[in-house]
Amino acid sequence: MKVAVVTDSNSGISQKEAKELGIFIVPMPFLIDDEEYFEDINLTQEEFYKKLISGAEVSTSQPSANSLAEIWENALKQYDEIVHIPMSGGLSASVETAKHIAEQYDGKVQVVDNRRISVPQKI
Repeated sequence: MKVAVVTDSNSGISQKEAKELGIFIVPMPFLIDDEEYFEDINLTQEEFYKKLISGAEVSTSQPSANSLAEIWENALKQYDEIVHIPMSGGLSASVETAKHIAEQYDGKVQVVDNRRISVPQKI
């Protein structure tokens, strides 16, 4: 049985690293001055910090149900099951949202709250 690992960009794993490791990364959305960006897709860390320093209005959100389902569907074309490790449930509703969506996948998607974000998740 082949199991895919899916996490989000709060893991500290870049899209490039994910490809090298064979895992899937869900990009986290940001609103900056009312414009939507996705971490490591159309917004680099450097650009984010420049905008933040310049006084831009920044807010974060969790991935949409559709974007999460799209990544899962893509993963399930190559894998039998998925272990999804989103941003800590203590900091975001991403875990609960993912668990709710996972109910539609007949046990093929397991959502794990490891209560970590960023670099500690890479270890």
